[in-house]
Amino acid sequence: MTKAQPKHRYAGLVLLLTILAALSGCMHQQFVSESYPRWGEEHRIARSESSEPLILRVLAPQESVQPAACILLVHGMNEYIGRYRDVALHFSRKFLVAGFDYYAHGLSNPVLQQADKALVAGAGKQDVSQAYLSQTDLYDLDPMRRDFGRALEKTIQRCDAEGGSEKPVFIISHSLGALVTATYLMQLQSDTEWAERIQGVVFLGPGFAVSELPGWRGWLANPLIKLSFHAETHFLNPGDEALPMLLFNQILSLVTVPVLDGLFEMLSWPVLRNIATPSTPAWVVDYLTDSEAEKQRLRTDGWIIRRTLLRYVKGVEKEIVEFHRRMASFSVPYYLIYSGHDPVTASWGGAAFIDATIRNHPDNAHLLLADLPYHQHLFLKEPRRSEILQHIGQWLDRRIDAQRQRETEDFNQK
Repeated sequence: MTKAQPKHRYAGLVLLLTILAALSGCMHQQFVSESYPRWGEEHRIARSESSEPLILRVLAPQESVQPAACILLVHGMNEYIGRYRDVALHFSRKFLVAGFDYYAHGLSNPVLQQADKALVAGAGKQDVSQAYLSQTDLYDLDPMRRDFGRALEKTIQRCDAEGGSEKPVFIISHSLGALVTATYLMQLQSDTEWAERIQGVVFLGPGFAVSELPGWRGWLANPLIKLSFHAETHFLNPGDEALPMLLFNQILSLVTVPVLDGLFEMLSWPVLRNIATPSTPAWVVDYLTDSEAEKQRLRTDGWIIRRTLLRYVKGVEKEIVEFHRRMASFSVPYYLIYSGHDPVTASWGGAAFIDATIRNHPDNAHLLLADLPYHQHLFLKEPRRSEILQHIGQWLDRRIDAQRQRETEDFNQK
């Protein structure tokens, strides 16, 4: 072996580390100085694999108002349900609203949970820089789906206790929470009794695609992201392409997937992850909302996790690939809202889902905000935010009316 060969051997690793450094920026410490922003009643749900319960927040309408239906809110990647207080208040005028922090997020994250306990007890600001390490066991979304299932079951129980009847249950989910929701509901479809309780789901900026970074960062990272996704899509999964292309895709995937899996796993090990784990770059905030006040809150919000373990990133990619293979069978009525220029979860994911499923139910609908690059639609400035909330409310009302009509028809047939 010549002396030049080892240099070429490690060139790919050096390039990847360079990209990660460009994306992550400088290492930073993160602190919280105020306790977790709570809303609603707290219901504790036991977890078999943890001594700490899952907390479900429930906000009901005023006593004089019977809720027309019940809603479960599901947050996105690295955020938490506490920041959805205003959203919960809006929908609680008419609906019973619930929300929770899924695995490794918010008060389901041990580091953030301990910080909150200390702050509630009167301690000063808490260092939560290591909160991202709770992602260490996330090779897929199964832990999040388990928490989602527990929260959904508790929401339905609480919903049934409100007025003593089986009210319609809806889910409003954002980004990665939409992927968790969709994949869970697809698993649930074989359980007829449970599936019938879910009358619809709203997907907001759903995580049905990988990111497409803007600007010079995209020139560096997007080819690697696209290569990884393409290889993962074809890995041990021959398509209907012509034989030469099929062979090329299989050879490419058989080489690329094991190498990237091993590399991302290695860079998630102790010591290396301190260097290679990217932190959320400053530009992301500009693509979450057009509200300057909300941008400032996002920049200073210590409860949002600022770093993402590469093992977790790779696991999410695999989940998206598997979802696309099976999504045509998705049968729950949905309303999907997405932005045409969203770099956080590229719009082609939502468009592909719509194309594959729009005919599965007559109430399936979508709203493409073609001119917008923003990812978090419920945190836009007015009047756009109220318009989107109105669209969601109107779709929920149509689904409620459809269920009532169906119940009336069933009653008349008896």
